[in-house]
Amino acid sequence: MEIRNNILGYLKKKYVQDLFDYYDEREAEQLLSILIEHFFSITRNELILNPDYRLSESEILKLHMAVKELKKYRPVQYITGVVEFHGLKLEVNPDVLIPRPETEELVKLITDREKDSDLTVLDIGTGSGCIAIGLKSLLTRAHVNASDISQSAINIAQTNADANYMEVAFQIHDILNSKEPIRDKKGKQILFDIIVSNPPYVTQEDKRKMHQNVLDYEPHSALFVTDNKPLKYYEAILNFSKENLKTGGRIYFEINESRKNEMVALMNQFGYSDIKLVKDLRYKSRFVFGSKKNHHCRA
Repeated sequence: MEIRNNILGYLKKKYVQDLFDYYDEREAEQLLSILIEHFFSITRNELILNPDYRLSESEILKLHMAVKELKKYRPVQYITGVVEFHGLKLEVNPDVLIPRPETEELVKLITDREKDSDLTVLDIGTGSGCIAIGLKSLLTRAHVNASDISQSAINIAQTNADANYMEVAFQIHDILNSKEPIRDKKGKQILFDIIVSNPPYVTQEDKRKMHQNVLDYEPHSALFVTDNKPLKYYEAILNFSKENLKTGGRIYFEINESRKNEMVALMNQFGYSDIKLVKDLRYKSRFVFGSKKNHHCRA
């Protein structure tokens, strides 16, 4: 590595140009701004005002290595190890999905609809813990639980809850294969007012349209389902909800837009009422929710 200039404004411009073969100009500039703010606590606007800020040799090396990772299409969130979600800083690594803006919208949808009262909530397939922690931060009186099949994910989620001073009860649970309920510390079954999930829903057909940075780095088990059983997680969660969601309780899902009609039909089949599809900010039908009518459903 030969760099004859340690002025940050110059270095940013150089590295943005280096990335033009990999990203468009706007994205390259945005990625460098994220790295610079993360590594050196200098915002884009601060750099515009002070472009002659100088880096040490070790700081230049840190930036250089991060740009090399970007050229391999490694997501910038995995390079920095953090992502912002509803104003919270969350740790992420390749054991968990990077939280998407759509999932922030799901949290907002729930908190806009549910009063900040004594609710008992379960987030199934919590990953980084973003939904559970986001809900707890906005519904401060809620009792929030979260489950995942991955111990690595639970470890990250717990770290994130602790770092943000949010009380969330995490536990290992295999929604596809276990009929066990979620239990409290005394071993008693918990009945929930709200169940929420953003489960794997990307089909193999969808996979062909995805970016390399997602395919190469994010955990496939948290993303993909087979084309012949695209709704298997939703069906498992609805089955679980028969015995674990209170009558009148609400269920919220993030969904694959191409399966929206099948999802509404599935929730009808399980005896849900007031079923509504909600579009995300890109006008895609991304969420569905409904209320549990009674304990005995037709499924």
